[in-house]
Amino acid sequence: MHRACGFEHIRASMFPRSLPRTTGNWLARAPLLLLSLTALVSSPAFGEIGRIKSSIGAASVERGTEKLAASTGQELLAGDWLETGKDGRISLTFVDNTRFAVGPDSRIALSKFEYNPTTQKGSFVAKVERGTIAVVTGRITKTRCDAVPSEASACGMQIETPEAVVDARGTRFIISVRK
Repeated sequence: MHRACGFEHIRASMFPRSLPRTTGNWLARAPLLLLSLTALVSSPAFGEIGRIKSSIGAASVERGTEKLAASTGQELLAGDWLETGKDGRISLTFVDNTRFAVGPDSRIALSKFEYNPTTQKGSFVAKVERGTIAVVTGRITKTRCDAVPSEASACGMQIETPEAVVDARGTRFIISVRK
């Protein structure tokens, strides 16, 4: 049997039934929730660097041990490899508005992509193992490189091939690497 002690009306006015009584527990867990969300956003799964705009023929994206069929709208991450077959082509746009058109029978690594949209500074390194790539550079090539040699390689855009390295500074160009 419940015995009334005369304070029921105070309790009811302090904790209306329309509010969940777990509010205090949620507020106590807010810092943990914030920390978890921060960890998720900074993880590689959330590091989108660009998207495929179109894909024709045999074309794939290699991500680690996975080989995914290239499809329109597919997000790209640093470390991905783009590969096209004899009839394949991929066009893509990066978050800094750099655009690539990857030709048939190509293999290209998106080795490094770091970009801050607020400062519009960053660095981008791609490797062309074989094939053809047409590039229209974006905002990342506007990054001013410091005179310090160790920092100079950490800015702008570089396209590496087996024979040379192209250091792009705001232009359009085509690179072709034979097998």
